[in-house]
Amino acid sequence: MVYSTHNLQELIEAIRKRNVILFVGGGVSMNLGLPSWDKLIDRLAKDLGFDNEVFRSYGDHLILAEYYKMNKGIGPLRSWMDRKWHNTDKVNIRESRIHQLIVELDFSLIYTTNYDRWIEFAFDEYEKPYVKIADVTDIKRSREGVTQIVKFHGDFDNDSSIVLTESSYFDRLDFETPLDIKLRADVLGKSILFIGYSLSDINIRYLLYKLNKMWQSAKNNEAKPKSFILLMQPNPVQELVLEKRGIVTIISQNEDFGKGLEEFLETLYKETYQQDVPAPIISMKKKKKKNKN
Repeated sequence: MVYSTHNLQELIEAIRKRNVILFVGGGVSMNLGLPSWDKLIDRLAKDLGFDNEVFRSYGDHLILAEYYKMNKGIGPLRSWMDRKWHNTDKVNIRESRIHQLIVELDFSLIYTTNYDRWIEFAFDEYEKPYVKIADVTDIKRSREGVTQIVKFHGDFDNDSSIVLTESSYFDRLDFETPLDIKLRADVLGKSILFIGYSLSDINIRYLLYKLNKMWQSAKNNEAKPKSFILLMQPNPVQELVLEKRGIVTIISQNEDFGKGLEEFLETLYKETYQQDVPAPIISMKKKKKKNKN
């Protein structure tokens, strides 16, 4: 079913009050032309002297990255990723309307599972102050009214912070690192908007599950704000599971990921700040009202 943008009013009002946490996933970076996971695995295979297809057959990216670390360490790979993903000759951040809108929407908190610095580069480009938080020592630099960019899966400036290998991922499953504890505090009373994620990614599904468990344990679960996720294709199975976990599913009507995300953010910007930009129709999974009788 198709809904007009007034159905996003709760999200829009929360953005106006700077009461939304933006969660940014890999799709936002890939829209800049950054290498995919497949390209990363091919690089691991090349460094280790394996045929690409043979190497991929030995496991998923977590175990392959673990094997690489055992043989080469994480430093060389991190250096290659840093160079490959930050090629300013190929990427002009001013050409990314998506990143401009992320800055202009003025979120007080941005969490990202991306290692790259393109969100930070966008804030620099548009001369908006921010504090980057990659580990617990960065938290003390937070300032009132200044956007925090939390590198939830690590940052290229700190090898030990990067969640890439199987062991580092398993450590995150405990959900007890300082950044996890910070997230648990930050989400109290705030909505979350997830963009750039695919629900085929176990990382985001696990995160949504853990957040829901945390909200369920709260004394006043009914008072928790709604959270939202933008998806590119309808999926009734995923939508129902997310609904049960308190997540409102928004479906883009544009099959092109980049254009769909840009249109959605344009819509939020227009509705939040009453600016004149085209407002595409957004489809949203509407929660069924319970019969109280």
